[in-house]
Amino acid sequence: MNAKAISKKNQVSQVNIFKQDEIVKRTELIGQGLRAHSWKDLETAGKFAKNDKISFINDSMLVVGCDIGSETHYLRAIDTRGREISKKAFAFSNDSEGFASAKDWMLELAAASNKDQIVVGLEPTGHYWFCLAAWLVSNGISVVQVNPYAVKQTKEVEDNSQLKDDRKDPKLIANLVKDGNYGMPYLPEGVYAELRRLTLLRDQLTGDRVSALNRLHRELTIHFPEYKDALGKIDGPFTLELLKKAPFPSDLNVLGVEGIKNIWHEARLRGCGYNRASVLLKYAEASVGLTEGTDASRLAVRWFAHQILELDRQLAEIEGLLREKCREIPFAENVLGISGIGDKILAGIVSEMGDISRFDDAKEIQKLSGMSLVACSSGKHKGQTKISHRGRKRLRYWLFQAAKSSVVHAGEFRELHEYYTTREVNPLKKKQSLVAIACKLLRVIFAILKSGACYDPEKMLRDIKRQKAQASPAAA
Repeated sequence: MNAKAISKKNQVSQVNIFKQDEIVKRTELIGQGLRAHSWKDLETAGKFAKNDKISFINDSMLVVGCDIGSETHYLRAIDTRGREISKKAFAFSNDSEGFASAKDWMLELAAASNKDQIVVGLEPTGHYWFCLAAWLVSNGISVVQVNPYAVKQTKEVEDNSQLKDDRKDPKLIANLVKDGNYGMPYLPEGVYAELRRLTLLRDQLTGDRVSALNRLHRELTIHFPEYKDALGKIDGPFTLELLKKAPFPSDLNVLGVEGIKNIWHEARLRGCGYNRASVLLKYAEASVGLTEGTDASRLAVRWFAHQILELDRQLAEIEGLLREKCREIPFAENVLGISGIGDKILAGIVSEMGDISRFDDAKEIQKLSGMSLVACSSGKHKGQTKISHRGRKRLRYWLFQAAKSSVVHAGEFRELHEYYTTREVNPLKKKQSLVAIACKLLRVIFAILKSGACYDPEKMLRDIKRQKAQASPAAA
């Protein structure tokens, strides 16, 4: 190699070193100036509409798509024109070291492409995105969400291929963010986070109780087929205490009437259940249940009975905590003024809905619950109107439970339900009527939590539009 070539090589090396130093300095400056935007400073200042979302993604932003996994996440970066800046997908682990490496990777790309802000779009997968989103926001990086259904529908737009994998998805997500097809993620804070976790725990324990009860039914059906008539309520305290010690006919026959009563007496049970001891013994004497394999089944029944009693104790404790937390929600007492809505239903609705201040209209919550009305119509074809079912299914469940309970306990909602199902023009089926009442309840709860007003049943009925030919209230 001659002297001229060596000199040229040294000059190139010096230029590369200068560029690297410049990128390092710019990376540090970008890292210091990062600012994370959340729903608090975007959605509460009015509706965060599609045009606002597009305007938020400006030319100074590096748009990053992230595909969430249980252990490994993947990133790809583009600019606001959709041109990919990253050479390939960047994989990182779901821990602090992986998060730090992802931030360094994004900062280097931002410095190299003259961007000074970063926005990360992610497809929420179960609960695996919670920690990453919180970490990114705390480090000044904005986080937005895209609908998994939108990612699935746009996968063939990218390369005319049905392929959908962890390395292709991040770019699809980034393109959706660039076009404004995203929403702001919401992680409950304070009392709302406590309520959501408690209601989830209550649902999990309730599921465990149902499973244990079904298994208990199976064992008794085999060895004591007459148990429904003999024992009555299978998960009642008298029955469970008896099943812990004498679950099968042979055990009951050995105990006799006085032995059965002694079990209940030792458990300190009070009531008219003692009168069934002699009836129970008659069913046991005439039972046709299997007598083989009873030792193992007896052990199973006792274990299930213990489990149900323990779950009842835990559920009672959680219900008490939920009542306390509900009282911390501003104006929650006013909502409880609606007949049929108690602490359990209110806790379920509020835990799924979250902070009411992030909504500007009750229709936003209706859409979040999947109760917004949709129809597929084209030309002369008029499609059937139905609810979308896209949203938080637990919120939809609790609103429907609130509607059913209110129709039973509140006269004004019972009157409304009767009108919906019997009116001459467009009468609704019973389930459709309950959905309409659930939406009305949602608007009432929204107004109370927003303004602190007290519930007025007469005002609720006055606010509902009435058909001219009818004196009864019609749908709002």
